[in-house]
Amino acid sequence: MTARSRDGGDLLLDENAEEPVGFRERRCAATGERLSEDRLLRFALDPAGVVIPDVAAKLPGRGVWTISTRDAVATAARKGGFARGFKRNVSASAGLADQAEALLAKRCLDFLGIARSAGDLILGADAVDMAIRKAKPAWLIEASDGAEDGRNKILGLAFGLWGRISVAGCFTSEELGVALGRDRVVHGLIPVGRIAHRWTVDIGRLSGFRVITPADWRQNNVD
Repeated sequence: MTARSRDGGDLLLDENAEEPVGFRERRCAATGERLSEDRLLRFALDPAGVVIPDVAAKLPGRGVWTISTRDAVATAARKGGFARGFKRNVSASAGLADQAEALLAKRCLDFLGIARSAGDLILGADAVDMAIRKAKPAWLIEASDGAEDGRNKILGLAFGLWGRISVAGCFTSEELGVALGRDRVVHGLIPVGRIAHRWTVDIGRLSGFRVITPADWRQNNVD
C-alpha cells in the first residue's frame, strides 16, 4: 500500500500486511474525480452555513468531499465546489485548509495514543532498536526536532536490514509526548498489522497538507 506525500515521496507500507476494506468512492468537489474515501476528506456545514472539516466523516447532514490536499480544498472553496455540493450558498473560510491540516494532525496524534493502549506502538530508542532487529516495521515515528545522530542510527539500522520503510517525521517531540502522556517522545515504531494500515490512511490524508518525511531524511536513509 502506498500514499503520495505532498513533496512527491511515497509513503510505503509492508506489502504482506492485511489490506483495509470498506472504503466507498466519492466525488471530489474540486476535480470531479471519483476516488476512494481513504484519499478524500469530508466537509460538513455548521448551523450558520459555514463549511467545516469533518475528518472523522461522522458529522450529521449532507457531506461534500475533496481530495485530501491543500490545493483541492482551496480550489473547491474558490470555484464554488462547496456551494454546488451542498446545493446552497455557503461560507468557506480562507483558513479552511489550515483547519483541515490541524484536525488531521490531531487525529494522527490521537491515534498513536490508541495504538499505544492496544500494545501496537513501541517507544524509546532501545526498544525501537530491538524491534527493528526482530521484524520489519510498518512505520518509524521520529520527532522532527530529535537529535540527528540518534535518528540516523535508527534509520540506518532499519533501512540496512529491511530496505525502504515509511518514516513519519512531521511531529515535534513535545507534540508526540502530549499525545502519549510523556514529556517528550523522540523514537517510536508501529509494527505491521491492521493498526498500521489505519495509521497509513490518516497520515496519507495529512500528507496532502504537510511533508511527512523530510527530503534530507529520505536522501540519507531511504533512497
